[in-house]
Amino acid sequence: MPAGGANDLDLGRPDDAVGRLIALALEEDVGPGDRTAEACIPAGARGSALIVAKEDIVVSGIAAAARVFRALDPGCVLEPLAREGQHLDAGAGVLRVRGSLRAVLTAERTALNFLQRLSGIATGTRRHVEALAGTRTKLLDTRKTTPGMRALEKAAVRAGGGTNHRSALFDGILVKDNHAAAAGGVREAVRRAKSHAGPFLKVEAEVSTPAQIDEALAAGADMLLLDNLGDRELAAAVKQVGGRVPTEASGGMTLERLPRVAACGVDYLSVGALTHSSLAVDLSLLIESRS
Repeated sequence: MPAGGANDLDLGRPDDAVGRLIALALEEDVGPGDRTAEACIPAGARGSALIVAKEDIVVSGIAAAARVFRALDPGCVLEPLAREGQHLDAGAGVLRVRGSLRAVLTAERTALNFLQRLSGIATGTRRHVEALAGTRTKLLDTRKTTPGMRALEKAAVRAGGGTNHRSALFDGILVKDNHAAAAGGVREAVRRAKSHAGPFLKVEAEVSTPAQIDEALAAGADMLLLDNLGDRELAAAVKQVGGRVPTEASGGMTLERLPRVAACGVDYLSVGALTHSSLAVDLSLLIESRS
């Protein structure tokens, strides 16, 4: 049964960030025209097509895929058959589109590229979230995203059950090792960051030694990023912090390691692989009818 109608899709505006991204993707793939569709499909032919999952997936990107079809056929009828974040078994329908068959076939690859990529991120994120089940540690993403696709990829992380870290450089302060090196040390970098943060921005500091932990805390860091520490070092660092500020672990976060990291007592752990290394899922578009 359909999970909802087209009214459940946020199709945004043609000139918003996703709309501009779709326009660029279509310009890249279609250019001056789809020679194959123009040759094989009569201009007035209409019909319906169904996007189907060919493996078990967690869905993300339905609206983005739908917007691709709408960009080429503004009058097409969209029928989402799943909701963002829903688990689907292999063989389940994801999205049905009715309209110009030329437009459907021209849009096919671009729509699938968005949907396969974003559902892959959601599916991979869900596996990481399940590995943390029963712990209090929350899963975070990073800024290691595909250029231009950050908003969509971070939405896919949310669909998979993960939590977004800062979305960009403007909405959070994270003092990394290079900032500390350029400023003359962790303490001085955190001090400068705190003086510029104002009342609404928290300052997180990356640390990897007991001395850096003390320096960051003394300078007023609001959160600590415990970077590239082994399990024993991580547990010792959490003990040293003693709950004074939240802690986040990063570096070397494989799926198998997550339960051990959570057992160290960190509040958060971040996994760049959610967005930079998740595999695209397998989807297909099938023509159902034509007229």
